[in-house]
Amino acid sequence: MALKTLDEIRKVRLEKAKKLRELGINPYPSKVDGSPKAIFSILDRFGEVVEVAGRLMSLREHGNVLFADLKDETGKIQLFFQKRVLGEDFGLLKLFDVGDFVYSKGKVFKTKAGEVSIDVDRFQLLSKSIRPLPSVWHGLKDVEERYRKRYLDLLLNPEVKKRFDTRIKLVREVRRYLDDLGYKEVETPTLQPLYGGANAKPFKTHHNALDADFYLRIADELYLKRLIVGGYEKVYEICKDFRNEGIDQTHSPEFTMIEYYAAYTDYQEVMNVTEGLFKHLAQALFGEQKIKVGDKMIDIGASWPRVKMVDVIKERVGLDVMTKDAGELESYCRNNDLDLVGGETKGQLIFLIFDKLVSKTLIEPTWIIDYPRDVSPLAKIKEGESDWVERFEGYIGGKEICDGWSELTDPVDQRKRFEDDIKIARLDKEEAQQVDEDFLEAMEYGMPPIGGIGIGIDRLVMFFTNTWMIKEVILFPTLKPVKNKFSGEK
Repeated sequence: MALKTLDEIRKVRLEKAKKLRELGINPYPSKVDGSPKAIFSILDRFGEVVEVAGRLMSLREHGNVLFADLKDETGKIQLFFQKRVLGEDFGLLKLFDVGDFVYSKGKVFKTKAGEVSIDVDRFQLLSKSIRPLPSVWHGLKDVEERYRKRYLDLLLNPEVKKRFDTRIKLVREVRRYLDDLGYKEVETPTLQPLYGGANAKPFKTHHNALDADFYLRIADELYLKRLIVGGYEKVYEICKDFRNEGIDQTHSPEFTMIEYYAAYTDYQEVMNVTEGLFKHLAQALFGEQKIKVGDKMIDIGASWPRVKMVDVIKERVGLDVMTKDAGELESYCRNNDLDLVGGETKGQLIFLIFDKLVSKTLIEPTWIIDYPRDVSPLAKIKEGESDWVERFEGYIGGKEICDGWSELTDPVDQRKRFEDDIKIARLDKEEAQQVDEDFLEAMEYGMPPIGGIGIGIDRLVMFFTNTWMIKEVILFPTLKPVKNKFSGEK
């Protein structure tokens, strides 16, 4: 028999919905006529009458009996429908399909094959599905279709749902950890008159009522620092950031960040807090502090070493950047096939060498500290070292996991850094830090010493689930729009 087209299947199911209505049955009732419990909670209640609700995942009719698999968020159970028990209502089951939502009530028992089941004596259709689910066996094979139809991906692929359950727990535990340390969660604007807090290209929009252009935030850093000026001493925010840049395995134009800042601290203390956060998350998620990154099991429980960037470059690639000028470093980059946009400063070249040649070799948990001033316009200068700042990044398994620093609190120096960042030759000037006069004014009222950090929540989930494709940890990743036209294909 030829496979039915989607159009034909929809017509059949719509006709079933029509017949149900003609029988006085609403295929989309507003409430459940009972009090269903989670399937997981009733699996061992043999001999007891229970109530459950969920989606039908299979239907198997054998004369006067029908077997069905019912699935909810917590698990799956077999339903056993008998004509001798249900009488005329048994005939209604012909109007049910895989994908429908159903409520059932009955006694729990175990079949001869050992399968936990419910002997149904009452049931209710809760929602009639019009489209068929993809085959449980074949699922969604096209990767992009999985992202576009995440609801089906979650339904058919248990490991995908497990990954997002981990994300939910991870975010909850991040909040718990920081709350317990006295940090206060706050909210700052998504629409900003001037973008800042990172080197990135923004999205631009127009507000009609105000007749003014705004930017979607690329970071919330400058607003969180304003709150420190206003008297808060420990703040954090988990929010959506937007950067109008490329899409690859680890970057998405819309992503989730957490940034946290504390007064009267420096980058050394922020590293302490962040190292504690990672250990807390590992313990909360897995009950131990050993994490799999790639194909390696890594113990994050010990104290993480703190190594200067220039020292690790010298150790790993044998280059002493302190003895080289910008021209020599540029030649070194070209000889090692590192992409240059032209006009890089010495500090930018040092960072490029580290990022492309060294970072991937950092397998054990490591803090890389003391970065070039040229790539860190918001970080505080190291005492007595004017070309270097108190900045750090964390690396595990050859992957960068976080970035923070001792925050710049001198408004005069901050203005100069903003201006210098714009002047530095770049291929794309929009990526430079902008001169934010309102933020500078806030700084002039006085800003205490601050330590701060930004961590991508998506990157955290990738790390703790060992999933190195960002679209796999974002429920609905940004994709190129397609026309959503009806298709009658098989």
